[in-house]
Amino acid sequence: MSDNKRAAAAYWRENIRILLSLLVIWFAVSFGASILFVDYLDQFTFFGFPLGFWFAQQGSIYTFLALIFVYIGMMNKLDRKYNVQEEE
Repeated sequence: MSDNKRAAAAYWRENIRILLSLLVIWFAVSFGASILFVDYLDQFTFFGFPLGFWFAQQGSIYTFLALIFVYIGMMNKLDRKYNVQEEE
């Protein structure tokens, strides 16, 4: 296997690892906080709403948006590591 193919395979392996880890975080927040732990979280309020309800309605969306920016940063770092970054 050539060095380019090895580098490409390593790049995509790391890319998939990053993507899966961020999706697990999003799943844990959206499913866990808004379904599994909703009764416990509803003891607390956030902006006047029960916290479990807030996560079900807004929190998972905000978490997803934050994870998009985390993904952008991590991918830029990965692109620089493998020297495949976009030209500025």
